[in-house]
Amino acid sequence: MHLLVLTNGDRGSSDPYRDRAELAATRRAETLAAAKVLGLAGAHVLDIHDGELQNTTEVREIVVRRIRIVRAETVITCDPTAWFFGERYYNHSDHRKAGEIALDAVFPGAGNPHYFPEHLAEGLDVREVHDVWLGWTNEPNHVEDVSEHFATAMAALAEHRSQVEDGIRYFQEELEREAREAGAEIGVALAERFRVLDLS
Repeated sequence: MHLLVLTNGDRGSSDPYRDRAELAATRRAETLAAAKVLGLAGAHVLDIHDGELQNTTEVREIVVRRIRIVRAETVITCDPTAWFFGERYYNHSDHRKAGEIALDAVFPGAGNPHYFPEHLAEGLDVREVHDVWLGWTNEPNHVEDVSEHFATAMAALAEHRSQVEDGIRYFQEELEREAREAGAEIGVALAERFRVLDLS
């Protein structure tokens, strides 16, 4: 499994005196540490400023290239249609854009030789992605048992100290509550809801 993070995290602080370049370096280090906890085969963080992610040809090219390099069969991303969660929170624009970019990179991008043909000239073949899993969705159609992996996921979350250190217990408790609710739907201890698109 490989991770691609599209923004550098340089605005992930409410401290007006926090140096953004230093924060971006911290966020990158935290992401790589979390990837190590998860046992990922690779992790890459792009140098796009927080809040400035756009679905451009240039960004899609990067994502298509990564899909083709790692020969991705499954892509997991945010559901770009999920804007509102209850009455107290709406989804960050970067999360929505990331989902949109990922979907456009999967189709029609990665599997079509006329999208970024320079990749083929470099020896990268097209790649048909089999399925896309959209997390943080309001329209789930699949519940996945995560009982064996939940503790590892929480350990990876804890590596993002600059984001969750003060409220890590709240995040863990809230995520566990949601996982227990989802698990009850399929008769397991802990689960996560996804909107799964079968492209095969």
